[in-house]
Amino acid sequence: MRKFIIGNWKMNGLSCDLDEIVTISAVAQLHTSVDSALCVPATLIERAVKAVGAFPIGGQDCHMHKSGAHTGCVSGDMLSDAGAVLTIIGHSERRAAQQEQDSDIRAKAEAAQAAGLKAILCVGETLEEREAGKALEIVLGQVAHSLPDAAAGGWLSVAYEPVWAIGTGRVAEPADVAEMHAAIRASLVARFGAEGEKIRILYGGSMNGDNAAILLAVPNVDGGLIGGASLTAAKFQPILAAAQAKGE
Repeated sequence: MRKFIIGNWKMNGLSCDLDEIVTISAVAQLHTSVDSALCVPATLIERAVKAVGAFPIGGQDCHMHKSGAHTGCVSGDMLSDAGAVLTIIGHSERRAAQQEQDSDIRAKAEAAQAAGLKAILCVGETLEEREAGKALEIVLGQVAHSLPDAAAGGWLSVAYEPVWAIGTGRVAEPADVAEMHAAIRASLVARFGAEGEKIRILYGGSMNGDNAAILLAVPNVDGGLIGGASLTAAKFQPILAAAQAKGE
């Protein structure tokens, strides 16, 4: 399975950053054994698409409805119309700050598919949940209730975000990652059969140039959802290189 490396710019990026997006896309396309993409703020999608050509640009959320009285929201059709080919769904920051529930995320994933978009569906547990011994219960519950029944077919990837290891200074050890990704894989296979083996499971816990090779060597880690390290080509390139090495 080809590694999938996706940059998530979160709420960062202005028109003056388009040159960096172009540089990132050029660097990424040199790593021919890796699938890669960049998810930018909605305000930059159309300009980024025009600037980078064939390199995949995505959004960071997708509303569950096609249109209507939803001020400030962006639909799947709007993302597609702007040139996006994928979107993130259910990121931990939206689950926490916007109180998104599994049912919301499932509906958003279905809306993304209906709009012809690939989706990166995020799951993960907080520090409190992990310390209470509920990590597997929480994450597998999210997998069960957030993924739509039509998740197979190559349009959806699952991203595991150990929320307790993102920007906190704490580190998810390879054994922690292996346990969770193996559990997610088993859940996918139990639900979707052989197709569950084909759904890529990405790691989204502060992957960077220093730890990418180790994390990408963990079984069932099929790529990464990258935050801060995707903001510059200089920081993103070592992750792509590590993924390329695993695919050769």
